[in-house]
Amino acid sequence: MKTVIHNIGTLAGILPEGTLRLEGEAMNNVGCIDNAYLTIEDGIITGFGPMDDDCVRGVSETTPHAETDYIDAKGGFVMPCFCDSHTHIAYAGCRDGEFRDKIAGLSYEETAARGGGILNSADLLHETSEDDLYEQSKVRVREIMAMGTGAGEIKSG
Repeated sequence: MKTVIHNIGTLAGILPEGTLRLEGEAMNNVGCIDNAYLTIEDGIITGFGPMDDDCVRGVSETTPHAETDYIDAKGGFVMPCFCDSHTHIAYAGCRDGEFRDKIAGLSYEETAARGGGILNSADLLHETSEDDLYEQSKVRVREIMAMGTGAGEIKSG
């Protein structure tokens, strides 16, 4: 199966041909192509470039080719997945109230006095079954995947 994503406003993450990775100062520059297309065959990127390239001229959903799926990006942004090298997905319960307290200016000590903080989290974690912890973590992993994270290193607390 072939997929053609066309009318991409900005295609980001383009590396010069033959470049396996960027290091040092080179990491400050993200290669981008505006008004682009991207082709994928059997899960592998097989081509990309500006929309005016001959291979995509006239591409539209009204002129389909056999076994080709056309996706109109409608000027959207397409980029490689995000790799989160430090995430704490596995925890019990919810600490969003503590986050609101922090935004409101409460100190860590004030949050702990109100029953929050890492000691409360550790206690809750020990009281939570492995199955419940797995199910809660699975929901969080699906959330970050839906937002573009393709790889994550999960830290323990």
